[in-house]
Amino acid sequence: MLPKTRGAFHFSIPDPQHICKSRGSPYRSKVCTQTTDRSTRLKDAELLLSVITQSTYCATMVQHCEALNRSVQVINLDPAAEHFNYSVMADIRELIEVDDVMEDDSLRFGPNGGLVFCMEYFANNFDWLENCLGHVEDDYILFDCPGQIELYTHLPVMKQLVQQLEQWEFRVCGVFLVDSQFMVESFKFISGILAALSAMISLEIPQVNIMTKMDLLSKKAKKEIEKFLDPDMYSLLEDSTSDLRSKKFKKLTKAICGLIDDYSMVRFLPYDQSDEESMNIVLQHIDFAIQYGEDLEFKEPKEREDESSSMFDEYFQECQDE
Repeated sequence: MLPKTRGAFHFSIPDPQHICKSRGSPYRSKVCTQTTDRSTRLKDAELLLSVITQSTYCATMVQHCEALNRSVQVINLDPAAEHFNYSVMADIRELIEVDDVMEDDSLRFGPNGGLVFCMEYFANNFDWLENCLGHVEDDYILFDCPGQIELYTHLPVMKQLVQQLEQWEFRVCGVFLVDSQFMVESFKFISGILAALSAMISLEIPQVNIMTKMDLLSKKAKKEIEKFLDPDMYSLLEDSTSDLRSKKFKKLTKAICGLIDDYSMVRFLPYDQSDEESMNIVLQHIDFAIQYGEDLEFKEPKEREDESSSMFDEYFQECQDE
């Protein structure tokens, strides 16, 4: 029998081999069996950290990179995921699923505790991930992580993942996604900044913070959210203090705003999937954070010399006509 535990976060993980033996190996029945072939060149990893779903970001970013002739792979690390609009290189549900854990009578976890258990089980089986990674062209991988904030704040699972990827010679960048519709109010914006800052401190990796779903905002909301992209925390505080009745909360809010403004460690980039320039700006920030492309081999352009020269001639001719 497995030891019964209480609470969503503070519990010891049963021996994974014991789980497999006791239930006829239900969790590792479809473990990836690719052979490991790792080169010595540095590889790039993008960890998608969020309290919202990242499926739209993954789908649009993969399409955008394909249009730029960049090879990008996606690995799903959300054991509670249901479906994707894109192909994945590896899926943690082949290792363990939340539904299986919740149905285990010896564990008796709910959705929250079940997801934490799955991630800690995953942390004890990084060999599965290593086998699935193998060797892919350019080795630029998006890791679609679960949208549970405690994984990035006080639980060690994601930190262990980062350290393991760095041992495998990956350059890792965290991408913290926040729904722009959630950030249109000052107090919610401050909460979003604190969540992003907490993840940044916990993981200790370069981090790009993004406001997603900008295309869903109204024109009025877009104008309102512009002040949050490069915020003056003290002016935001003055606009919102009228809503605070308690002097203690006013003092606390002022101290938090002062901390955020003095260190200026968190800024947000707008992400509009309908705007190619917006997607390019986000991708450039991520590339800069991980120094993407510095060790890639030079590739000759596909067009022939005569085609290239004719394109330039047409361009300059259009400029003269104007």
